[in-house]
Amino acid sequence: MVWLVVFITHLNPNKIHTELVLILCPSFFLSRRTGRYSVQSRLKNASGKPPYHRCNSQDSLDELFMDEYWTEVENITLSSEGKGDAEPQEEVQLKVPDEGEQEKAWLTEAGLATLFDESASDPEDMMGLLFTLTRTQAAAVEKRFETIRKRNKHHHIPDVRDIFKLPGTLESKVSLPQVLLTRTNLVLELSHSVSEPETDINLELSFSDQALSYKEGSKASSEALTDTDDKLSNFKLSRDKTGLTKMGDLSPQDMKKVHRLVLIEMTALFDTTGIDLKAHKAVKLKVKESGLFGVPLATLLEQDQRRQPGTKVPIILQRLIFHIEEEGLDTEGLLRIPGSATRVKAVHVELEGKFYEGLFSWESLKQHDAASLLKLFIRELPHPLLTVEYLSAFMAVLKLPTKKQQLQALNLVVLLLPESSRDVLKALMEFLQRVIDHKEQNKMTLNNVAVVMAPNIFMFKGFRNKISMQQELSMATETANIVRLLIRYQNLLWTIPKFIMNQVRKQNTENQKKISKDRAMRKLLKKIAYDREKPEKQEKPPSEVDSSSQGFIRVQAPQFSKVSMAVQLTEELQASDVLSHFLSQKSSVSVKREALCLYEIGGNIKERCLDEDTYMKDLLELNPSAKWVIKWVIQR
Repeated sequence: MVWLVVFITHLNPNKIHTELVLILCPSFFLSRRTGRYSVQSRLKNASGKPPYHRCNSQDSLDELFMDEYWTEVENITLSSEGKGDAEPQEEVQLKVPDEGEQEKAWLTEAGLATLFDESASDPEDMMGLLFTLTRTQAAAVEKRFETIRKRNKHHHIPDVRDIFKLPGTLESKVSLPQVLLTRTNLVLELSHSVSEPETDINLELSFSDQALSYKEGSKASSEALTDTDDKLSNFKLSRDKTGLTKMGDLSPQDMKKVHRLVLIEMTALFDTTGIDLKAHKAVKLKVKESGLFGVPLATLLEQDQRRQPGTKVPIILQRLIFHIEEEGLDTEGLLRIPGSATRVKAVHVELEGKFYEGLFSWESLKQHDAASLLKLFIRELPHPLLTVEYLSAFMAVLKLPTKKQQLQALNLVVLLLPESSRDVLKALMEFLQRVIDHKEQNKMTLNNVAVVMAPNIFMFKGFRNKISMQQELSMATETANIVRLLIRYQNLLWTIPKFIMNQVRKQNTENQKKISKDRAMRKLLKKIAYDREKPEKQEKPPSEVDSSSQGFIRVQAPQFSKVSMAVQLTEELQASDVLSHFLSQKSSVSVKREALCLYEIGGNIKERCLDEDTYMKDLLELNPSAKWVIKWVIQR
């Protein structure tokens, strides 16, 4: 690779070995020599030995894999240079907000702007959020609020103890963190009383509280790291009888609450582990407003949804993935071997003009060219797929002390992505896993795919102009490892932790109490007025019988003209059983089982599509006021 050779020739030959070992042998990658290209064939020191040594860490990625990374970078560079006559794109600008402004932006995104601006939001809604926080989450909020208060000494901002004061305690200054401390310690004690396998990811206890417990020396980590990419620790989620909640299962109202809580939790996790996380701010760019490549995801999805309502992943990306798979995933070097630069450039132009009209000839598109176009689509996004705002958070994940904490942090950062970025990233990771499933034939293992895709995902427009060569060398293995984790653990990373769901339920319960009080007052006033006009006694209607207390639940399916269906409630009844019962009764319904979902609606949740393994009796105990509705789910 040209620039790498130039870099080395500027060094004293005696220092080449030392420099490269320091840069390419970090402590967080597996070692396995199955790469296709070798830097060793081009760079030898005086003794004839290769200028690299294998890292002693079992979790390192050796130079053979990283050679594929730099080959991909070179291909990207040549591809960019060959687009001289293409429409120029503005470079992404990274801006770090000033201290104080960053904290204000954080509190605003967390739904806590009222802390420094009384006119910003409903203070009662803010208090509902604050009183669900754990001690580590509360500490994260308090830290940012105190930064603002200190920078605004000359302006009146109330003391943090007044902000966190309990309702009804006008004189005492009891802080929220103190109030939560006792409750959280109890949760910690309860959770530690049950031993869990090291590979289990506990979703019931706040990740930041788990990190605090680890930090305080409860026990040293005994995670087993292996030396092949196919034998990463088999992390799995702890089984929850009330069902797992995936992204897309909740209503927009509850997802707004999830985003705020996840932001606070992620920040608390990094605070607890002593990692300073600086968020970047996106600078507004002039971008294309139509087309396929170089168009913002939101704009592209908007134009696609006019053609296919409900589209979540751009149609062009779906079509490229479909074409690559249609040609077969056994092709050796798939994603690694680039297509013809001349053909890719020509097809790029042709797609822009013919794709939506249905005039493009897919039969003539070669598979490696299609793979190059897929990577080009990701790179050409005017804003990085992982977003400017959260790019530094993705990079910071690897600083956490254990692999389990890294996965927990990665889970939170993925959940914070805008819906469009999150959906595209998921579709991409699922496709990459399908490529890896054919590794015996295509020679593309998890490591191979990760190092090839990392520069395409992380190298946004103008990226290489903003960092030094030394930084780029250091970031190479970091970004490849992040992509590796995203692919390997994608079934975990798009899951909303149960402790977040419990906090959402608590907020909804608090909000409902307020609404119920208001309704009760209105009902009382209405009754008083009614009684004045018609004082005679009215007969009370018979009270509704709680069906669950009679040993069954009532399920509705209004989209299928099913008014109500009684299902026997047993200890073993699962959501999947309810759907099977519905389909057995409704023989006229011509719909696939996977297109149906049983929803939990009302009570302490707005709306939630249930995991089919959910035990209905356990969920009913968690949300006694819920209604059960079967609905058609459209997934694109």
